[in-house]
Amino acid sequence: MSSNDQKTNQQWGGRFNEPTDAFVARFTASIDFDKRLYAQDIRGSQAHARMLNKVGVLNEDELQSILQGLEQIQGEIERGEIEWSVELEDIHMNIEARLTDRIGITGKKLHTGRSRNDQVATDIRLYLRDEIDFLLGEITRLQRGLLTVAEREAKTIMPGFTHLQTAQPVTFGHHLMAWFEMLQRDFSRLRDCRTRMNQSPLGAAALAGTTYPIDRIYSAQLMGFDGPTANSLDSVSDRDFAIEFCAAASMIMNHLSRMSEELVLWTSAQFDFIDLPDRFCTGSSIMPQKKNPDVPELVRGKGGRVTGHLISLLTLMKSQPLAYNKDNQEDKEPLFDTVDTPKGCLRAYADMVPAIHSKADNMREAARRGFSTATDLADYLVRQGMPFRDAHEVVGKAVAFGIKNKLDLSDMSLDQLQQFSTTIGTDVFDVLTLEGSVNARDHIGGTAPRQVLLAVANAREDLEKRASET
Repeated sequence: MSSNDQKTNQQWGGRFNEPTDAFVARFTASIDFDKRLYAQDIRGSQAHARMLNKVGVLNEDELQSILQGLEQIQGEIERGEIEWSVELEDIHMNIEARLTDRIGITGKKLHTGRSRNDQVATDIRLYLRDEIDFLLGEITRLQRGLLTVAEREAKTIMPGFTHLQTAQPVTFGHHLMAWFEMLQRDFSRLRDCRTRMNQSPLGAAALAGTTYPIDRIYSAQLMGFDGPTANSLDSVSDRDFAIEFCAAASMIMNHLSRMSEELVLWTSAQFDFIDLPDRFCTGSSIMPQKKNPDVPELVRGKGGRVTGHLISLLTLMKSQPLAYNKDNQEDKEPLFDTVDTPKGCLRAYADMVPAIHSKADNMREAARRGFSTATDLADYLVRQGMPFRDAHEVVGKAVAFGIKNKLDLSDMSLDQLQQFSTTIGTDVFDVLTLEGSVNARDHIGGTAPRQVLLAVANAREDLEKRASET
């Protein structure tokens, strides 16, 4: 081997007459971040080696040597004994070079019939599949926590808001079940994303396939894929699955951010609806009375970075011609952070939500203020035969009277109410109470405590069915 050969990358340097510039080597290398794909890269290589043995490219001794070598390398990586080389660019070449060092020339046969293009596409799908499974578990854990609190708070009355103005009374349990439904959709999106990405690109090689007698169905089965991808050009250039994952993750973070906003409001002195455990809050360096809801605030803030990563990947892919381009190296860092961010946020919420303590008296008092049963009074008048628009006007006048005299509708006497309509009878007070208002909405999706408990029971049944299917 000439001295010039020693300066080039031994995996692809045969065509080059001078070594890669040191800065360019660092600039183009991805090992600093794609090393987290080591387990998936080794798993894909093991499947590829077994397939090569099946079709006769590797004999049994060569197969066993490769498998044992890869297993030993994984152990070295997990024990922190590997020194990653920038000169070898990425996780694929680092592992292959280490394998060749260990087992000699047989290690060089492993790359037969594949390219780094289909290799990295396979690694990322394997990696995302594993991470999606973890995220699905964390969503379920958070949902179980929500069900626990919703059941406990099924009768706790609080104001429901539109435009952040008191609208109608609801129950705290009903509100938490709205969060549950958001997470149901998040779970469904992630599960669908996993289904679409569960196709193996391995065997597409650089872009056109390979002349070797490979068995792509067999290697796909070994890795737990549903089957091989259908087109070699698309296989190595497709990152739809990563973009779709980022979109699903953005929705998760959007929902967690909305939850965070409400938790921040509810813990404020102005609302004072709930108390968060001390272990999820921090204090102030100057104001000793402060208890800051830092976890919800930080989760709310982290939503923006995930949305940014989605835009980054869409922009990265929008102008790329087929097939693989070096641009695609830029998919990993935003993708990895998109995985890490919801993982941390879901874990924090799954731990925190079951420990939320409601301040039921404060919630009830807030619901009592703001004329939250005004719609109930209008509905009452409609049931007495009054057209709704007329009823709306009558109740509006009653509210104006209440504002002027600092009286809620439920605090007014029958005589005071009848000055706006003689249709109003003594039975009106059954609908003007907070309990009467929430109990009257006793239908699927309604806020009545009975419906909240039914929704919790149905949700638990759904989660148990989900668990049995995994």
